[in-house]
Amino acid sequence: MITTKNKFYVFYKYLTLFVLGIFILFPLYWMLNLSFRSQSSLYTRFTLLPLDLNLQNYRLAIENDFFLTSLRNTVIICFSSTLIAILFSLMAAYSLTILKYKGRDTLGKIIIVAFLTPGAILFIPMAVIVANINLSNTLKGLVLVYLSFLVPLGTYLLIGFFKSIPVELEEAARIDGASRLQALILILLPLIAPGLVSVGILTFTGAYNELLYALVINTDPAVRTLPVTIVWLTNSEESPWGLMMACSAIAALPIMILYFAGQRFVVEGLQTGSVKG
Repeated sequence: MITTKNKFYVFYKYLTLFVLGIFILFPLYWMLNLSFRSQSSLYTRFTLLPLDLNLQNYRLAIENDFFLTSLRNTVIICFSSTLIAILFSLMAAYSLTILKYKGRDTLGKIIIVAFLTPGAILFIPMAVIVANINLSNTLKGLVLVYLSFLVPLGTYLLIGFFKSIPVELEEAARIDGASRLQALILILLPLIAPGLVSVGILTFTGAYNELLYALVINTDPAVRTLPVTIVWLTNSEESPWGLMMACSAIAALPIMILYFAGQRFVVEGLQTGSVKG
């Protein structure tokens, strides 16, 4: 039986979701609105939809050498960081949950502390270290820095997945003559596949959206990433807001597609990591 109290609760719930949806989607709407406007129409009266639907900003973005170079750099950095982070996180999580050795719990706590440490307090030491090993203004240097926070993230999430698997499965495989590597690849890896997908999406997103380290470590325009290039556009004398919004829309598209395709794995990964980890 639906009571007045239940009706009020349902109404309040959907009203809250509606308001939150507006707050979340309005920046996206505003970005798309400005991206289709010409520079002159940006300062005219406000309209819910652009009057001319000008594609010039997108054309300029695609034809801009700096933007294309930044896109290439971002793709290289993100794929490299993601693949290496998944591999290292897999080995670390396996070691911290399956293997038994002295200091294992302490090592796990250190990784969690590294995961929780704000990057803002580490960017200066990181920049100094990268400069000392002659990797400043290189894609390899930025990948190395990104691994410092992507690997703890991936390890933290995968620990939860490994803990959800009965230890007896790995032990049975060992009794049947399988090595640890064979047991990991043939038995455990298929069971934590959703976790690997989740870690891949989250680490790729973390590398894709990162700005602070990329801004400080790589100052050469030839090795800029997309976030740095968009920030660089805001500092130009003309302030081409339409072009900036078009670049932002193009940059946001891959991540939106990635999350729409893998949102189930992301939710499962966060839930498993938080409950079991």
